[in-house]
Amino acid sequence: MATITDIQLEARDLCDADTTSYPAATMLRRNNKDYETVVGWLINADGIWEFDDSNYTSLPIGTYTLVNAQRSYTFAADFLDLLEVSVMDANSIYRKIKQFDPFIETLSVEELYGTTTGFPQIFDMVSDDTIKFYPNISSTNVTLTAGLQVKFKRTAQVYTSAEVTTGTKEPGFASPWHYILSYMAAIPFCVVYKPERVVAYTNEVEKMKKELIKHYSSRNKDRRNIMTNMEIQYT
Repeated sequence: MATITDIQLEARDLCDADTTSYPAATMLRRNNKDYETVVGWLINADGIWEFDDSNYTSLPIGTYTLVNAQRSYTFAADFLDLLEVSVMDANSIYRKIKQFDPFIETLSVEELYGTTTGFPQIFDMVSDDTIKFYPNISSTNVTLTAGLQVKFKRTAQVYTSAEVTTGTKEPGFASPWHYILSYMAAIPFCVVYKPERVVAYTNEVEKMKKELIKHYSSRNKDRRNIMTNMEIQYT
């Protein structure tokens, strides 16, 4: 495992750099960009086991207050993908809402529900961060306070300058590949000052990326691996 201090020391060693030639602000900016890139890979490769940065202290579930007769709701930019949307009914029970599928329905969502109000039967994803409910929200059919619950995928919990000063925080993905962030941060520096090293470092990033994606894409939260003399079987 590697802390942010280890990662930055390794990156500078790979570049023959120090804090003067490779300033802290530049390093932090690149570390965070690369950290989000890695998490993006893992979210797309996580298979049955849904990846979430282990540095978060809360589950990727949010609750929001609904507004009577308000159809549209927008979420924070760090929500990369909505996994599940639920609305609390008048009896304070969350009920999962299905997403509108234009490839199945013969009518548009507006034609089906556009003029009605009540408890939502479906939601439509109108952009990456905005959904609309159909029928429209009615306070007589839903509980408004904390009435909307969403489960989501989110980006990395990126580093702050204070966390770099403390130096103990580790990336929130599997520790054997923490130093991929060092190589990723070294490449743009070496492009300018050590171009002869770029190919080797790029190849190392690609190697670790493949291993990391393989690790997460093969995880399964409901199955266990049993080794036999022939192959791995799933139960």
